[in-house]
Amino acid sequence: MNLISILPMLILFGGMMFFMSRSQKKQQQQREELLNNMKPGSKVVTIGGLHGVIAAINESANTVDIDCEGVILEFDRNAIRTVTAPATVQNEETTTETVEETEEKE
Repeated sequence: MNLISILPMLILFGGMMFFMSRSQKKQQQQREELLNNMKPGSKVVTIGGLHGVIAAINESANTVDIDCEGVILEFDRNAIRTVTAPATVQNEETTTETVEETEEKE
């Protein structure tokens, strides 16, 4: 085989490697952002499927305390799969309408 026939394959392989590494970097940045935005009160799901609420975050030990219905468990931060922002309570004013019944008199 000569160099001209191998060159297109090398270019395709190089392009494929470039795009794969680029998407991998994006995923890694999203993961780091997810872990950095965790706050006490956030709902989380661990890689084992455990659902709970963050009770405390220990930055020095790189751990998270998760409250699962009254049971506090300590996990490594890397064990968190998904994070949902803390729930905010909205005070909605409800309006009630008074319906008056009228009788028609003939």
